[in-house]
Amino acid sequence: MTTIKSRRQRGSRTHGGGTHKNRRGAGNRGGVGNAGRNKHNIHSFEPLGKHGFTRPSSTRKGREILSINIQDIEEQIQEFIKAGIAEEIQGGFKLNARSIFPDICQSDSIKVLSSGQINFAFDITADYFSKNAISHIESAGGSVVQTKQVSSTDEE
Repeated sequence: MTTIKSRRQRGSRTHGGGTHKNRRGAGNRGGVGNAGRNKHNIHSFEPLGKHGFTRPSSTRKGREILSINIQDIEEQIQEFIKAGIAEEIQGGFKLNARSIFPDICQSDSIKVLSSGQINFAFDITADYFSKNAISHIESAGGSVVQTKQVSSTDEE
């Protein structure tokens, strides 16, 4: 069965393609191979780059190190006491830094950093401490309890 268009094209040399020099080579197709995959032939190719499922443990061994500065702890200590996170002891305060972050996973770690100055003695329990944070806390009359041992892979 012939359609009206194919019947109309009978006897025509180029079937509506212009001159016989058109429709010859790769230039008419827009190039060869992957030519134009990001421009005029974008609809013919799948997107570049990685895609698909990534295991959660592939990023940083499945754990995250959350940090808090000692000055931030001092500024928010009254709020921590009201929330039951910290308690006031003789001459200072006692708190567990892990309880500051409510939505923390067991595999995540807490690191106390030394940014800022402190005026009170703090007894702080955390997974990691920077060297300067330990010296700041102990010079203010406080103490640190480190729950995890620092290995060469944990230091940053």
